[in-house]
Amino acid sequence: MQKSSKLTVVVAALSAAVMSLSACGGSSNNDASSTADNTINVYGCEPQNPLVPTNTNEVCGGNPIDLLFAKLVAFDDKGNAKNEVAKEIKASDGNKKYTITLNDGWKFTDGTPVTAASFTKAWSYGANVTNAQLSSSFFQNIEGFDTLQKKGADKNAQLSGLKVIDDKTFTVQLKDASSVFPTMVGYTAFAPLPESFFKNPKAFGQKPVGDGPYKFVSWDHNDSIKLVKNADYKGTAPAQNDGITFKMYTDTQPAYADVQGGQLDVLEQIPPSALKTFQKDSTVQAYNKPGSVTRAFTFPANLKHFSLGSQEGNLRRQAISMSINREQICDKVLNGTCSPAVDFISPVIPGYSDSLKGKSVLKYNPTEAKKLWAEANKISPWSDSETVEFSYNTDGGQKDVFDALVNQIKNTLGVKAETKPIPTFAEFRQNITERKMDALFRTGWQADYPAAEDYLTPLYSSAAADGKGSNDGDYKSTEFDNLLTKAASATNESEANKDYQAAEELLFKDLPSVPLYYENASGVAAKGVKNFKMNWKNLPVYQELTKK
Repeated sequence: MQKSSKLTVVVAALSAAVMSLSACGGSSNNDASSTADNTINVYGCEPQNPLVPTNTNEVCGGNPIDLLFAKLVAFDDKGNAKNEVAKEIKASDGNKKYTITLNDGWKFTDGTPVTAASFTKAWSYGANVTNAQLSSSFFQNIEGFDTLQKKGADKNAQLSGLKVIDDKTFTVQLKDASSVFPTMVGYTAFAPLPESFFKNPKAFGQKPVGDGPYKFVSWDHNDSIKLVKNADYKGTAPAQNDGITFKMYTDTQPAYADVQGGQLDVLEQIPPSALKTFQKDSTVQAYNKPGSVTRAFTFPANLKHFSLGSQEGNLRRQAISMSINREQICDKVLNGTCSPAVDFISPVIPGYSDSLKGKSVLKYNPTEAKKLWAEANKISPWSDSETVEFSYNTDGGQKDVFDALVNQIKNTLGVKAETKPIPTFAEFRQNITERKMDALFRTGWQADYPAAEDYLTPLYSSAAADGKGSNDGDYKSTEFDNLLTKAASATNESEANKDYQAAEELLFKDLPSVPLYYENASGVAAKGVKNFKMNWKNLPVYQELTKK
């Protein structure tokens, strides 16, 4: 890990809380011509929920939120951490207590000051079960979390582990030692909130007030979210343009055409039809480099024949995984813009390993797949009328991938397999959140900073299950959770990564989800756009984009 001299505490093992990956969309009839000369029009999609940091765990809402809110810690293009709103984050009591001091002069865009209470009240709101926030599990290590998770908790109750000393200082008492806490607080859910939020959270979600490099202008649902430069922002990444407008599309194909024609400035997803040609397309600026995004599919926890923890379920999960030719999908379907998965994180992340025990379950092996499927049939027969179904959102450019998956499974296992597409990302994610999925469903991950923990705790810990986080398959394993706890308390990154790798080896056995491939950071910008590059999260560096 590359350490930042601006971090007060040396982070020995990075930890993260992150957002569920989406490839999403909105309308294709967007006209960018009415915006300011140096306003950048970028690809966007309709958020699942109102724009509240603690209730957003997908990129459709997360991308604008991260431009609207500055956190205690910020990350540069390569994922290196440095203090931003925080002046100092000081550890004591063996990394179980932190004293946080804020820099002077930070204000929200409504003119009110950012204070210690702006953080403690926001985190407490996010942790409170009564408020039903999707990111509540990210506060699980703060004292008092368990109390706020009890049914009937007062919606205004505060985490007992948070103490305001004065307007610029507060302390955090953790349940378990964590050397990663100074990095974790750079995640979206740890953003501060102004007093206006607590007076009317519903109204705030439609017109948020932040402290970041941009301020909110408008949200025309299913059309656009408009942000303008925040002239009062004093953080690490000031905007070099006049504003960012997220134009919402329901398909990446018309978005790509709009970049070619100059109606859209930046698109971070390449439609399947352009994968072979975009790097040679003279009408756009192309970008294609290794990234940190992962793609997978997840099993509903109690799906018939695939139940978590059952012998039949484990056999069928492994058989499905071994029926998939990942190399063929990357080469033939995605034209070299990805690489086959061999673990649950990413090759650009510290802790990645291509030699973990059990990784063979991710290798195409039709003979073994048939054998495992036959063993499962001895436990509970799969009838000729039953079908393996895969669900995905059609506005995310994933049709070709899932068509390939069902064909491979049909050809390998000799069973019926079909796709079960859902029109929009918002509806797709809502079905997942409400546990209405009755098919294997598309998932993925876009991390917030480079850490193995970033790909494990939010997606597979017990605390993140049951709608309290991004564990959409509701996987629960005490052994897995204990390894995460051990890693989080490690004294150095190397030691922590050994525990994270051991946790991954448990995932190979249980397969709550099936990793497919690592996605490159691939995108295009219109001619005339300057400073186009993508960060380690596979997203454009929005603040640096300008136009000639």
